[in-house]
Amino acid sequence: MKIKLPVDEAQAEPFLPDRKLDGSGVGINYADALLKPVKLTLADGRKVAFKRRGLKITLAIGDKSGEGLLRRLEHGPDVQAVLRQALQQAAHGAGARIFFEDGAVYLDPDPS
Repeated sequence: MKIKLPVDEAQAEPFLPDRKLDGSGVGINYADALLKPVKLTLADGRKVAFKRRGLKITLAIGDKSGEGLLRRLEHGPDVQAVLRQALQQAAHGAGARIFFEDGAVYLDPDPS
């Protein structure tokens, strides 16, 4: 079951470091602009939300959660690639998977 997340890449693009410097090197402002609107409830009642604290991104799906780190040296220098890797790491920790297809982000909360 893939669920499309309410992520608006066009709304977050002005926060990319080449347009608006944030000094972090990993695109903290871009990550915030992209992930802040993601709050939804699944059909089974579990809530899905992202939270960022420092370089750590947490994905909560119901009572499960996973964390991912924004790692510029390992996944950079492209901040979009850094964020995608952190999201995939967080999803894996929460027992889910994230897909990036055709400019959209999909979450599979129960991968088999």
